[in-house]
Amino acid sequence: MTSPLPLDGVRVIDFTRVLAGPFCTMLLADLGADVIKIESFDGDETRAWGPPFDARGRSAYYLSVNRNKRGIVLDLKHPDGRALARDLAAQSHILVENFRVGGMAAFGLDAPTLHAVNPALVYASITGFGQTGPYADRPGYDFVVQAMSGLMSITGTPDGEPTKVGVAVSDVFAGMFACTSILAALRHAERTGTGQHLDISLLDSQIAALVNVASNALVSGGTPRRYGSAHPNIVPYQPFHASDGMFALAVGNDRQFAALCGAVGHAEWATDARFSTNPARVQQRATLIPLLESAFATDSADGWIARCLDAGIPAGRINSVLEALDDPHVSARGLIQSIDDVALIGHPVGFSTTPPTIRLAPPGLGEHTDAVLRDRLGLSADAIARLRRSRAVG
Repeated sequence: MTSPLPLDGVRVIDFTRVLAGPFCTMLLADLGADVIKIESFDGDETRAWGPPFDARGRSAYYLSVNRNKRGIVLDLKHPDGRALARDLAAQSHILVENFRVGGMAAFGLDAPTLHAVNPALVYASITGFGQTGPYADRPGYDFVVQAMSGLMSITGTPDGEPTKVGVAVSDVFAGMFACTSILAALRHAERTGTGQHLDISLLDSQIAALVNVASNALVSGGTPRRYGSAHPNIVPYQPFHASDGMFALAVGNDRQFAALCGAVGHAEWATDARFSTNPARVQQRATLIPLLESAFATDSADGWIARCLDAGIPAGRINSVLEALDDPHVSARGLIQSIDDVALIGHPVGFSTTPPTIRLAPPGLGEHTDAVLRDRLGLSADAIARLRRSRAVG
């Protein structure tokens, strides 16, 4: 008998769009929550963010973060649309929204108003800069947050310009922090009957995700700089050129460095005072790296990867995205799954008893409006038809 998923029975009402919010609610949906995605008649703008689009005209961007949800269309500017949203919130455990500060209050859907009718509601707001502070009213997109957080200042080549990370990581980090915080607040609400308002900011999340780099700055008082793909605190820990291309090498301790010295035929480097400890190697980076580059030029990337792995040293290919997706290990892990004629990246965590699955394809615009209004709110077909004629729902 299949065990219920961990969040089976948890009801989520999702007023989010684009990436951070939908990523958060997708994680909740993967874990079994019944997530109702509420959209306007125009829909989540990522539906049009392409190409690429699949054979049915669905944007890859939208598909990436909206599986396992049911979708309805409500016009929150219509009094009946707002009333339906309040009714759904009144019977939900979690609400997630990413309107600009004050946006939900304009519709009478702010946290204090909804807590008055549903005191246990976990209400999560995801914004660019948070509910308070001098930037609270600013719109916030990932690129701007990457710039303002300092992330771009440490990304790119040392002599190049500050560079955006290739994925909208500020959105992703915010979505992950939102999900974990929601689950903690849900546990509190289950124990006490009291919900709370969670204030999740892209900027806060991205600064928190600077982890050791932010700590470096706080401890040293110095401004962290760009090292390209090298590491500010560990050497050697970067890509290297082999005879036929590049590979990634990560030497995390002195034992691994000694093994590397043996692998490249220079065991004496391991006892050289310039290189024998990691702090020394960091100081002598400019001396050591060219020596290693010369050694690595004598064999292929695959050859060095094999030698390093045999010696217990982390190393790997620098893949393209398609090469990574086609990797036999990725295939063996079952990370790529298909539903409704589209391939998606599945939930990345293995559960021994309640493994998350892709149960629903990302919903079409308003695909489940009738079913949700009927099943959740008990509305008749005639009542739903009247609401559709008035354009309160779609």
